[in-house]
Amino acid sequence: MTTVVLRDLTRRFGNVTAVDRLNLEIASGELVAFLGPSGCGKTTTLRMITGLLLPISGDVLFDGKSMITVPTEKRGAVMVFQKHLLFPTMNVGQNVGFGLRMQGVEKKEMNRRVSEILELVKLPGFENRRAHELSGGQQQRVALARALVVRPKVLLLDEPLANLDANLRLEMRELIRSIQREMGISSVFVTHDQEEAVMLADRIALMFDGVLQQYDVPQAFYQKPLSTRVAHFFRNDNALAGTRRGDVVETALGTLRVDAARVQQPDGQVLVTVRPEDVRLNPEAGSPNCIQAKVLLVVYMGTHTQLQLDVGGHTWLVHSDADFQARVGETIPIELPASRLWLLPAN
Repeated sequence: MTTVVLRDLTRRFGNVTAVDRLNLEIASGELVAFLGPSGCGKTTTLRMITGLLLPISGDVLFDGKSMITVPTEKRGAVMVFQKHLLFPTMNVGQNVGFGLRMQGVEKKEMNRRVSEILELVKLPGFENRRAHELSGGQQQRVALARALVVRPKVLLLDEPLANLDANLRLEMRELIRSIQREMGISSVFVTHDQEEAVMLADRIALMFDGVLQQYDVPQAFYQKPLSTRVAHFFRNDNALAGTRRGDVVETALGTLRVDAARVQQPDGQVLVTVRPEDVRLNPEAGSPNCIQAKVLLVVYMGTHTQLQLDVGGHTWLVHSDADFQARVGETIPIELPASRLWLLPAN
């Protein structure tokens, strides 16, 4: 198992800074998701870790050793790409064993390891199949097996599930996570899908415009975002301006109590935020932190009902039980639980 450290990592393409002074550490055996919209620098970072791109400045360290001058093939980092890139003239066994042949592994040992890794990716007995005989999901498993069979120090996955349908993506997520845990390989997974990152990662590195915005466990992005942009990316635009003084925030809709031990913004101008699933509809009379909201839209989503509410002139999204009933145009009370409120900088 390997610890990976990125230190002031920077890469430019002409006048465009693709990655700007990136600093983070991936613990031994940890799976980290690089998350963000297209063009944010996540794949560029992945390529610098593996050595396919060199940084303008900064360093990549494996267990404290700089990799900058170490060739790609000697770093011990392997990448699984979005496209499977299987050799069409080779069968599955030959594709999976290609890296071992390049390492000069003896044939009997190579066959044993190929058979073992195919069992792990749930393709036992597929050694003699050809790439064109496999489904998309099976081809991606072969690509994963080819990366894992060489027993890498670091596993890098560049949106490997993007070309699969929804059911296959879910199946492959579970497979990747179970294999990563079983083998204990330090891994980096690039994706633009929040759900995928949350399901797979021990920690998430969220990037915008080449800059790391937040590096934390998945729960923190929902419960403790560091900015409105981070909150928006995780589908929370529910915000209300106010002034904090201790454990209360004065807003245009009234006084809200907050958990002073939980929130981090100092006294002064703040934005109060609460996630759609944490707003309570039609609370009991006398409940704290109650305000009035006008129903703009009600949409049944199967597992829940989604409401658009006018809250002080701002449109909020709120999730309720699937059987919740409300009429468009009516005004209803909502509760913002103090234990679920989070404060952001006013700017």
